[in-house]
Amino acid sequence: MRATLVALPTAALALAGLTACSSSEDTSAAGSDGLLVATTVSPITSIAAAVAGDNVTIEGIVPEGTNSHTFEPEPRVAELLSDADIVFVNGLKLEDPTIELAEANMKPEGRLVEIGTTVLPEEDYIFDFSFPEEEGKPNPHLWTDPGYAVAYAAVVRDQLSELDPDNADEYAANFAAFEAKAQELSDAVRADQTSVPEGNLKLLTYHDAYAYFADNYGWQVIGAVQPDSFDDPAPAEVAALIEQVKAEGVPTIFGSEVFPSAVLEEIGSAAGVRYEESLRDDDLPGAPGDDEHSWLGLMRYNYATMIRGLGGEPTNLEAFDITLDTPDTAVYPQ
Repeated sequence: MRATLVALPTAALALAGLTACSSSEDTSAAGSDGLLVATTVSPITSIAAAVAGDNVTIEGIVPEGTNSHTFEPEPRVAELLSDADIVFVNGLKLEDPTIELAEANMKPEGRLVEIGTTVLPEEDYIFDFSFPEEEGKPNPHLWTDPGYAVAYAAVVRDQLSELDPDNADEYAANFAAFEAKAQELSDAVRADQTSVPEGNLKLLTYHDAYAYFADNYGWQVIGAVQPDSFDDPAPAEVAALIEQVKAEGVPTIFGSEVFPSAVLEEIGSAAGVRYEESLRDDDLPGAPGDDEHSWLGLMRYNYATMIRGLGGEPTNLEAFDITLDTPDTAVYPQ
């Protein structure tokens, strides 16, 4: 087990003070209009909004449904980064062009916080099909695991509390509410995955976004179609995957809404298994302002889709209430 829902936020507390990569100041008072916070991918934007509420202005950078691994920020993003009091990125080599732009444009007192790099010890890096170790880029998808999502929220809480101590109590309360919801979500996953037939908790995906989740919840990632080059796999690799799917006996293989894959559909057809193309790595369901347009909504959808596809019944997930009392006023680029 690399993470637990209880232990990781405590670790994040100890590490949070190390994340102010661009600031020579430990604290500063929020302006009369509150802090300006920039975020990258929408799950991080949602987690930050759940902690911040309406005390700060949050603006996302990466449009939803975009390949965040290859995203190149437009020049206009430099203006946002130059005004931001703090920029939250995932790190772990996910958003290098955005980080470079931030480092070149942020004001001297601005903070650049690589949340994933902060909460994940190097010895716990996962390298895999889409993220081979020789490339030096670990799998960055921590947010698909509830424990790590709580750790992300703890970093946001601590950073905002340092910059805006007048609202620290509210950030703490919002974090506690998010942590409780993430725990409920985790409990629902663990309950529902017991309905999956024995031996079926196996994932073959297009893009390997569930490595940390699988490691912590006892699932097995048997493969990912997308190589580190983001090109389609070679015919020999496709043939090998078809044989692997047949041998493993998985009932469903999973594609991504962000990465539509004719190759994965071909593998499913040739292996005689169902192809489910609707998983969302970092594209929140619904539209901004909808209840399901949140990290909680995203992960409830993904977990339920995977459990149903593997032969289980996501009864607890479907009954899980994803709503938070904290208002989400963040800007999500579409």
